[in-house]
Amino acid sequence: MALSQPSTATVHDYRVTPLHLNAIDWVALILMIVGGINWGLVGLLNLDLVAAILGTMTPATRAVYALVGLSAVYGIVLAAKCARKP
Repeated sequence: MALSQPSTATVHDYRVTPLHLNAIDWVALILMIVGGINWGLVGLLNLDLVAAILGTMTPATRAVYALVGLSAVYGIVLAAKCARKP
């Protein structure tokens, strides 16, 4: 009976490398976090915190909702940028 040879396959080294984010990236991430927390509160407690602070469907509230939505679209670009990093 022959002895099996050790595998020569290498394990990929997945290290977390620092990602250089610019100011727009950070603003988009913060807005996505705000939106995520707000939707979590809506789902769990039926509490729309943005509307509670700024008023229901005021121009300021609509602006925050629009910025959160735009940041989520930008998040797709940011995710693609992260995926290309070695």
